[in-house]
Amino acid sequence: MKKVKEMVKKFWNDEEGLGIVEILLILAVIIGLALIFRDQITSMVEKIFKSNNDKMDDLLK
Repeated sequence: MKKVKEMVKKFWNDEEGLGIVEILLILAVIIGLALIFRDQITSMVEKIFKSNNDKMDDLLK
């Protein structure tokens, strides 16, 4: 019984997996924000590509 109690105590105090949980939570927040602002992000990226294409067209003329 003493060994089981020690194993449970050791498991409870183990913080090795804490980094993984934090990374997963941060990824979940980033993905959630990307989904919420999907339309705004898409339009901004399209404007950037259009601007770059216009500048390239001007350089090639």
